Amino acid sequence: MLVAESPGSSHYIEFAHVCKTFDYPVLDDVSFFLDAGETLAIIGRSGVGKSVSLQHIMGFLQPDSGRVYVSYLDITDGDDALLRKIRKKVTMVFQSGALFDSMTVRENILFSLELREDYNADNKEEVVHGLLQIVGLTDYKDTFPADLSTGHKRAVAIARALAAQPECILYDEPTTMVDPIMADHLGELMLRLKTQLQLTGVVVTHDLDLMRRVADKVVVLFEGKAIYFGPVADLEKSTHPHIHEFLAMDTLA
Repeated sequence: MLVAESPGSSHYIEFAHVCKTFDYPVLDDVSFFLDAGETLAIIGRSGVGKSVSLQHIMGFLQPDSGRVYVSYLDITDGDDALLRKIRKKVTMVFQSGALFDSMTVRENILFSLELREDYNADNKEEVVHGLLQIVGLTDYKDTFPADLSTGHKRAVAIARALAAQPECILYDEPTTMVDPIMADHLGELMLRLKTQLQLTGVVVTHDLDLMRRVADKVVVLFEGKAIYFGPVADLEKSTHPHIHEFLAMDTLA
């Protein structure tokens, strides 16, 4: 684990009283934290600030007030140099996969390797093969993204993210619009990255089965507020009526 730097946080990621308003308050005095090696799930209905939270962690957005800490450092007012440093440690798997359509799966991952100086030309192909083995897609290395399912695109995006050797991966709705078999595969993959590689993770999801499978902590967003933050195991003990409704809808589904 990294040693905390000052000024900063004792937690790997922390939101401290974060507020963000667009046309309406999206995040209203939101606080939560995540320690290295853990996975945090951010859940809630559409439009409650889940993806906005990820964008704050990446430094794509700055809060109107409050502080955001990533890799123990205060990035709230971070300059380009600090944000570049953070983005070498924290990577994001977008819901779309964000793959290059004109490149094969192999070429998409190779492109990510080109950004690193610690890989040489001789071992890059070996690294690509190893990454595709991790995500279970060795048979797809010469396939173009247009010929992949949504779930396979996300698995490739995870392999490309791993090429950067991150400390933390952010997942934006990884199982949305994915068939149950592929959703199970992605959940298993995320769990292996957590347990075998000790990667820190943040997952935005509507999938409560995925939350229960991979997350240690969960924050529930509702009308701009964090109405629950704590262990996944204690979520069902919450007395908040919206959480009861949310869990009941999942049971009916």
